[in-house]
Amino acid sequence: MNAPLRHPTDAAHAQRGYMSGFANEFATEALPGALPEGRNSPQRVAYGLYAEQLSGTAFTAPRSHNRRSWLYRIRPGAVHQPFAPLASRVLNGAPSLVADFGAVPPTPPTPFRWDPLPMPVEATDFVDSWVTMAGNGSAASMSGCAIHLYAANRPMVDRFFYNSDGELLIIPQHGRLAIATELGRLDVEPFEIAVIPRGVRFKVDLPDGEARGYICENFGALLRLPDLGVIGSNGLANPRDFLTPHAAYEDREGQFELVTKMNGELWRADIGHSPLDVVAWHGNYAPYKYDLRRYNTIGSISYDHPDPSIFLVLQSPTDTPGVDAIDFVIFPPRWLAAENTFRPPWYHRNVASEFMGLVHGVYDAKAEGFVPGGSSLHNCMVSHGPDRETFEKASNIDTTKPYKVDDTMAFMFETRTLIRPTRHALESRQLQTRYYQCWQGLAKQFTPEKQ
Repeated sequence: MNAPLRHPTDAAHAQRGYMSGFANEFATEALPGALPEGRNSPQRVAYGLYAEQLSGTAFTAPRSHNRRSWLYRIRPGAVHQPFAPLASRVLNGAPSLVADFGAVPPTPPTPFRWDPLPMPVEATDFVDSWVTMAGNGSAASMSGCAIHLYAANRPMVDRFFYNSDGELLIIPQHGRLAIATELGRLDVEPFEIAVIPRGVRFKVDLPDGEARGYICENFGALLRLPDLGVIGSNGLANPRDFLTPHAAYEDREGQFELVTKMNGELWRADIGHSPLDVVAWHGNYAPYKYDLRRYNTIGSISYDHPDPSIFLVLQSPTDTPGVDAIDFVIFPPRWLAAENTFRPPWYHRNVASEFMGLVHGVYDAKAEGFVPGGSSLHNCMVSHGPDRETFEKASNIDTTKPYKVDDTMAFMFETRTLIRPTRHALESRQLQTRYYQCWQGLAKQFTPEKQ
């Protein structure tokens, strides 16, 4: 028998459903007195619950970076049947999921762009819908990332998933996601993002019947807020705008399926109860969501288009200061006021590699071809920039007047190592084989007789 998720009785918290702050030390209980006081693992937990710690970092990680939560649940997470292999889909003769990017085809020094992933014809839930487009490193080495697309038209019915390979940054583009996790519920819509930590069990329902979007699977260090440096105390993504759910639980028994992904392979186990049975929890390792529309954009008010690093939302750091494994950057609505300046992004070649997606509207550097749900890839030292139409328009506008880039939301995953497209991505019907032509109309304008 299906039972709804039970929420706290506090009226204000129940109405809002979330706790505010980034990686705070949260404490929440769906039943009064479920959280132990003064200790993490008492001899007997209230309500006959079991104590279980979920660790997202090494036990000995510095306190400022240590992430873990204590869960108080109806049954321990180990209560399920043995796992058996679960085959993933095959696309263009290769598995739809990739977790080792040393095994993909050679990466051409070419700019790539893809049309949106079509909605499936057959009933496909969130987990079954993943298609790996590109990435670097490997899940086994806990370094790098995988970039997936999803397009689903079926809720996860009596099916639950957790990812052993990394944390998931989910960016809806079309359709809302109702994500019920062990630690509470996230309701996420386009213009919002959700982050599900490694190991957290969850299921996804589709309030609109179908959904499409992007996933960055981070194999390495946990995503964090960047330091602000000379920007000062405020700006970019504010910690208070990150929302973590209150405890909510399911007490259901029946025939369920638990699926996990480990080293790129899917595995399934039978489980006789809902694993979303955490009645209370405390700690700083938990799922969260963030509304990209709340981002406090910083920009130039004198001259020159600034570097994209000022649009940084989250980063996965490395051991090298200032060099990240993943930068999650957005290009939201904003005013452009730089005078006597070419206002769109300039033509450039980067040591970093860039995978872009578009949630809504038009990207200000591409007038045509880059549509919501689509994606592009510009790897290390691959030349790219505005197309001909954008260049001509930006070269002739009146820059004495501010201009607002409105009704848009684009994003970028930027990495320090090559982002390698998968075999499916290189052979996909969605690949725009004539993407290079958007720059071919840029005519020679050289006039040496003028100074």
